[in-house]
Amino acid sequence: MYRFFRGYDYTLLIVPILLSAFGVVIVYSSSMVTAAVSGLESTFYLKKQFQWFIISLIAFLVVSKIPYKLYQRFVKLIIFLCVVLLGLVLLIGKESNNAVRAISLFGMFNLQPAEFVKIGLIIYLAHIYSKKQSYIDDFFKGVLPPLVILIIIIGLIMLQPDIGTSAIILLIAVFILISTNIRIRHLLFLGFVGISSLLLVIPYMITERRIARITGAYQPFLSPDDSGYHLIHSYLAIGNGGLTGQGLGQSVQKLGFLWGAHTDFIMSVVAEELGFFGVAIIIALLMTIVLRGIYIAKQCNNDYGSFLAIGISAMVGIQSVVNLGAISGLLPITGVPLPFLSYGGSSLLSMMIAMGILNNIARTNKLQPELKREQEKREDRNFRFSS
Repeated sequence: MYRFFRGYDYTLLIVPILLSAFGVVIVYSSSMVTAAVSGLESTFYLKKQFQWFIISLIAFLVVSKIPYKLYQRFVKLIIFLCVVLLGLVLLIGKESNNAVRAISLFGMFNLQPAEFVKIGLIIYLAHIYSKKQSYIDDFFKGVLPPLVILIIIIGLIMLQPDIGTSAIILLIAVFILISTNIRIRHLLFLGFVGISSLLLVIPYMITERRIARITGAYQPFLSPDDSGYHLIHSYLAIGNGGLTGQGLGQSVQKLGFLWGAHTDFIMSVVAEELGFFGVAIIIALLMTIVLRGIYIAKQCNNDYGSFLAIGISAMVGIQSVVNLGAISGLLPITGVPLPFLSYGGSSLLSMMIAMGILNNIARTNKLQPELKREQEKREDRNFRFSS
């Protein structure tokens, strides 16, 4: 057993598994009523999430053993598959909540390609920019080419439409770019172009539904029975929890009042049942993953591994902030799941795959010096024996 887990970053081994296991518990607590109202067994969502937990755990252990540098050999195939999958979503995707984001596989479960595209794009950007470090000062040769692929992917996701995921992918790319040796003026120029493009696109993106989301986020009490309904009941759940909560399974707002109690608003249920202390522990664990990822990036002895670790850390951190911002009224509701906790197989699987990659980077960092010393000892023994 020790040999199997040799070199692992135990923080990144234990914390994601703890969060995912707790996610199964809180999904059951928050989804019982929803399942019953829908005419399903009360354990329907529990069974689904537990199945995905097992699959994700296996994927995590398998991916953590795959050398992260191996992905560089297949980076063209990875980015090609990302584009193909997003194209398939638009062609044969399943519509839900006025958006087409998932593909039905064999009629058994739905897969959301955008969740895996995040990882694919992180691998692509980390690989490309690590190769371009020697001429990253050249904007048109070193910085711009990979951004064309980024724009294509964001465009395909926007067509679903999925503004939340598009924004997350864009921010991940920004963090990877910042971690390179890109010139400040080039970064400012990209920011100017991005903001200008957004201002041009906004008039075409404005719909009554999106305006309602913004109004519901920042003025929920103007329409308490309409656009502000979800956020008001999130406030009630958070307020009811107090410091220590009402007890696991004792949430009132999940009883048909809080929409998406087991998905987007799962942290509101955590707040009501486990209180401020429960929420603080969850946030601390998520922050631990992000900070550990940054530490691993700093310890890595090559740019590719460093950029890869930064991208994964940014993905977990940004997605957590967007979800927590939505349930607290700091950001509009975008349908972004909370990492490791929210119901959904695609989200959980993609996060655990990302943790597997991050653990392999940490493992490689730790074992390389040991393996080098062992190799030197073997060579020394062989030399003395031959002498």
